[in-house]
Amino acid sequence: MTACIHPTAVIHPAAEIGAGCEIGPYCVIGENVVMGENCKLHSHVVIDGHTLLGQRNEVYPFASIGLKTQDLKWKGGFTRTVIGDHNTFREYVSIHSATSDGGVTSIGAHNNLLAYSHVAHDVTIGNHVILSNVGTLGGHVTVEDHVVLSGLAAVHQFCRIGRLAMIGGCSKVVQDVPPFMLADGNPARTRTINKVGMERNGITEEVQALLRQAYKIIFREGLTIPNAIARIELELNLVPELKHLLQFLRDSERGISK
Repeated sequence: MTACIHPTAVIHPAAEIGAGCEIGPYCVIGENVVMGENCKLHSHVVIDGHTLLGQRNEVYPFASIGLKTQDLKWKGGFTRTVIGDHNTFREYVSIHSATSDGGVTSIGAHNNLLAYSHVAHDVTIGNHVILSNVGTLGGHVTVEDHVVLSGLAAVHQFCRIGRLAMIGGCSKVVQDVPPFMLADGNPARTRTINKVGMERNGITEEVQALLRQAYKIIFREGLTIPNAIARIELELNLVPELKHLLQFLRDSERGISK
């Protein structure tokens, strides 16, 4: 099945367009773009740079993907934007390529980026992530799987958002948000566990109870992070989710949003 391309679309002859793609009016596709099968570009979409787009992605009007970073440190070089399958990019979403030669901006699969959300250079996003309207990720941010970033929230450069965390609307995230937690505020603080998110993703009541105990030790006992980790390892059953949380805490470079 060949691609369906509107006559007003401008596609470089060297671009690779997968079978079954629909490319709407006034879209612009650059020379080094590779697009997988059955993608749909509604209209006025720009995809440029060394960009790999997987299969069955849907891109709404005025989104731009793979363009040069806004980072003033840009000195040229070969940078890439790599996107997986089954993602939705709504109106005016912007996704920028990396800053340094050899760098990558990476987005996984089954993500939903709502209108005006922004993914800066060198960001890594996992799978099943929701960026709500005007959600903004600074450069080098890492977002693990099943994260929800609420509307108008912004994440500072180099921060990490752990698996199944939720960020409240209009929050300013300046430090790492641990997995399975809910953070909110300006600056954001970790408020409680993300109970609803865990329930929706099949985390058992037993594991939720352990994570709630871990939350109290980390955020309510006045302990340093190393001391909190040591106490959790001593007192709690280290199920895989708890191990993931503790490793996330150990790996933190910017500190934890407490």
